[in-house]
Amino acid sequence: MSDQDETVHYDSPSGGWGSLRGIARIFGEEWNTPAVMETLARQNKPKGFMCVSCSWAKPADYHAFEFCENGAKATLWDLTTRRCTPDFFAEHTVTELRGWSDYDLEQTGRLTHPMRYDRATDRYVPCAWGEAFEAIGRELRGIDPKSAVFYSSGRASLETSYIYALFARLYGHNNLPDSSNMCHETTSVALKKVIGASVGTVVFQDLANCDAMFFFGQNTGSNSPRFLHPLQDAAKRGVPIVTFNPVREKGLESFTNPQSPVEMLTGKETKISSQYHQVRPGGDIAVLMGMCKHVFAADDEAKKTGRRVLDADFIKQHTKGLEEFEAQVRATPWERIEAESGLTREAIEGAAQVYVEADRVIGIYGMGLTQHVHGFENVTMFVNLLLLKGNIGRDGTGISPVRGHSNVQGQRTVGISEKPELVPLDRLAKQFGFEPPRDEGMNTVAACKGILSGKVHAFIGLGGNFVRAIPERDRMEEAWTRMRLTVQVATKLNRSHLVNGEVAYLLPCLSRTERDEQASGPQTVTMEDTFSCIHGSIARRVPASEHLLSEVAIVAGMAKATLAPNPRVKWDEWVADYARIREQIAETYPDEFHDFEERKFTPGGFYRGNSARERIWKTEAGKAMFTPPKVMSSTGFEDAPGRYRLITMRSNDQFNTTIYGYSDRLRGIEGTRNVMLINPEEMRRAGLHEGQVVSLVSDAGDGIEREVHGLVVMPFSLPDGCLGAYYPEMNPLMPVTHHDEHSKTPAAKSVPVRIRPTDETRKPGLEPVGHTTRVEGRPVGIDAT
Repeated sequence: MSDQDETVHYDSPSGGWGSLRGIARIFGEEWNTPAVMETLARQNKPKGFMCVSCSWAKPADYHAFEFCENGAKATLWDLTTRRCTPDFFAEHTVTELRGWSDYDLEQTGRLTHPMRYDRATDRYVPCAWGEAFEAIGRELRGIDPKSAVFYSSGRASLETSYIYALFARLYGHNNLPDSSNMCHETTSVALKKVIGASVGTVVFQDLANCDAMFFFGQNTGSNSPRFLHPLQDAAKRGVPIVTFNPVREKGLESFTNPQSPVEMLTGKETKISSQYHQVRPGGDIAVLMGMCKHVFAADDEAKKTGRRVLDADFIKQHTKGLEEFEAQVRATPWERIEAESGLTREAIEGAAQVYVEADRVIGIYGMGLTQHVHGFENVTMFVNLLLLKGNIGRDGTGISPVRGHSNVQGQRTVGISEKPELVPLDRLAKQFGFEPPRDEGMNTVAACKGILSGKVHAFIGLGGNFVRAIPERDRMEEAWTRMRLTVQVATKLNRSHLVNGEVAYLLPCLSRTERDEQASGPQTVTMEDTFSCIHGSIARRVPASEHLLSEVAIVAGMAKATLAPNPRVKWDEWVADYARIREQIAETYPDEFHDFEERKFTPGGFYRGNSARERIWKTEAGKAMFTPPKVMSSTGFEDAPGRYRLITMRSNDQFNTTIYGYSDRLRGIEGTRNVMLINPEEMRRAGLHEGQVVSLVSDAGDGIEREVHGLVVMPFSLPDGCLGAYYPEMNPLMPVTHHDEHSKTPAAKSVPVRIRPTDETRKPGLEPVGHTTRVEGRPVGIDAT
């Protein structure tokens, strides 16, 4: 019997009829009505609207339907006919709603009216926009600006993000955490350090010009399914695709193109990965060390014949630090590499030989590299490998972190950053006639610590589901209610809206699919994709409610009510015509955004440039840096008897904290999220059996008891010593201190846990998953989600 025979799995390829059934299962007949199909037909196309899901490219040479299963789900989620009105809130207390699941909360539909939390009745009650803005402004004026946090999710447009960051700095702080802090901040810090650019160097066209691709910790099938089209093209032309991931993700194994009638009718599928290696969680540094070791050995052999494997000219002209790095690689024994990676020397050398033989290589990664205590070393090791053969700064080469949220990269580009050195503050000072704060602000981890300590008194959330997405959920929710002011800007109800400060407002906004009509007419917004290209987006759908405001109007309304008038800061003009905001962006960032208005609908987007792609290295040394790793494992903790490495995962019916349904089709898991995944041999060694109910207990060793209970054991193909379970349900197990050392990105891909068995056995179902946290024996929170 094979290992797969014993495990839950999905036998079909990604894409195909499964994708269409996945959409229809959730949205029924609503998904293919004429109005919805017209919207989907315009998705991710020039002068159409840009998807609110992932940040994948919007190519100039587009398909008839330039959306994927997840993109369609995200669009339909916004276009739902369900409405969450004041009548709904009159029927349910906030305390009652906290017992609802994430899925059920969002199933209530689109928010329709601005709401104020009434503590006396424990209900949200409707209020006027003017009332909300006045109250928010009054509260913000009454506190130290540095005790306020302005969070933003990755969906807000460039226009909204720019004025939101300006609002924060005019108010007096740099406390601007965003969803990048939780996912790819490690990328921004590591790449900035070693190549001088904080984003990837690859552009979409490079995918068609490379000779090999290497994937680390990125789940294309669920997180960026449109990537499967260029991957299929590459595989068909014989490009080797080598994947390292603890989980065998179906999207990187095989694909049937839903836009190909022949493939749909015949069931033909394309094998994607030519090699697939299930590395241990935290073992990527060791894998990359082994690959570099093989490259040096191959170069030694080549030199005997007068040739080189290393790009010696590139290394001499463009890099620094090779000698120290090479010495460390050569001194590291294969026995240690095998032990840390969980892979054999033969497997690693087989992957490395692909690299040796390829002329143009692209390195692709996701949160499987960034969300570790030593994620910085993961990323810099990947860069080390690419530098050995000059695979940065040539067509068909480069480092490519695949971003998640649709504009999370763009927000950082236009000023959403807690790091003052990343923002042109002198230019802003001259442009708007004020002195911006120069001290470092709070990122996500610092904001969490500030809320726990009572240092933070106000939280403004521009989209997202911050309370649900962060570590240490139980302790955070208890501390959250001690804040003076909480404001949430949103399209739908979620968990973060049910944990409130003394004064709390819930402000509904337009979605990107809805017509944004202002004084000058219909408005365009813009965003940046994962390849640093800027795209305009204009919507046609009628708004879900006449009471909705745009995100731009809401930010401007709060700012006007908070700040003293400034003749250079023209909030009303900016709301009336977003082109005026784009003029300000172009003035602040002239190199990237010159002629912004004229270029916003460029087919395929306009490229804002990347210094490292041009081999201009804006590092301290003025060159690309080889970086010897300090550790061989990125977990940040030692192995111990009974201790497991927990990987938190997203399902196929999920985008970040948004749960569309209870199907993880591509992993073969249906109807539930309350599972603990473990390989069959590991399950037997632990004395567990399929269907047994267990708890996971934090093994962080910090004296705080954290437990998630009610999980059903499910055999699944994973490396030894690790477990899998769903995000965000497992967040209560993750200490706020468990993060990358350099970027402070929460280390959600290797959390130390133990298993606590029970005598109960049951089939996986929709029973609630409970969790408990105790500090010094005192329960902090017990609930069901």
